[in-house]
Amino acid sequence: MTAWIIAALATTLAIVLGVRLRMERIRRRQEGPTARWPIPTIALDGLHPAFRTGPHGATLATEVAFVGRGPIVVPGGTSDAEAWILAVLARSSQHMFEFGTCTGKTAYLWARNAPEGAKVTTLTLAPGQQVDYTREGNDDETDTRYAIEESAFEEFLYTGTPYADRITQLYGDSKQFDDAPWHDWADLVFVDGSHARSYVESDSQKAMRIVKPGGLVLWHDYAGTRHASGVYHALNALAGTVSLHHVRGTTFVSWRRPL
Repeated sequence: MTAWIIAALATTLAIVLGVRLRMERIRRRQEGPTARWPIPTIALDGLHPAFRTGPHGATLATEVAFVGRGPIVVPGGTSDAEAWILAVLARSSQHMFEFGTCTGKTAYLWARNAPEGAKVTTLTLAPGQQVDYTREGNDDETDTRYAIEESAFEEFLYTGTPYADRITQLYGDSKQFDDAPWHDWADLVFVDGSHARSYVESDSQKAMRIVKPGGLVLWHDYAGTRHASGVYHALNALAGTVSLHHVRGTTFVSWRRPL
């Protein structure tokens, strides 16, 4: 075997071992007392029957109108797979509520794919309300900075579209938001506002009151301690009181309110 072949094989082996080592470090960061993921994982079809696969993979039950992002950087955006999941779930939802409008993409996909007569309510800080944001002592500085930066839109992806009349846009700090008029209202709630721990905790309690019995709550960015640490720690704590599930292949965590 020539020297260059040996060198090439050694380089390939080093790359493979390096990738495995990085993945193992990521897994260890996410370990809890009894499991690598403190929140147990479910397959996508455990989230909704529409995601059950057929002989050709995903079925036409998951066909939706969709706006992908590909390699485009989008502030606060879900992945294409996650945006598709949210759009599919809208097909069987009449009332949807979102914490964290950001660009308005989720609100648009919901309104675009939901049944006739469906209603979407979405809440965000307006640019002029950023001073109302209240950071608490256990909030990560990076989570706080991203929350402020992403509260910058005065028009949204849905603005001016035929589906805008399905969407109610609310403005204000979610900690000060009075959720009482929306109790037991939503089939689907998406928690994707500030990822600072105090906000995740506050938004989660409100989301679990807004969703109706049998309805679904999804949280975004459950991705480990170095990214959105507030989401990671808040949801791990919440999982000690209610049955949460991490959706495999995504950064979603789900909770279905008991009937």
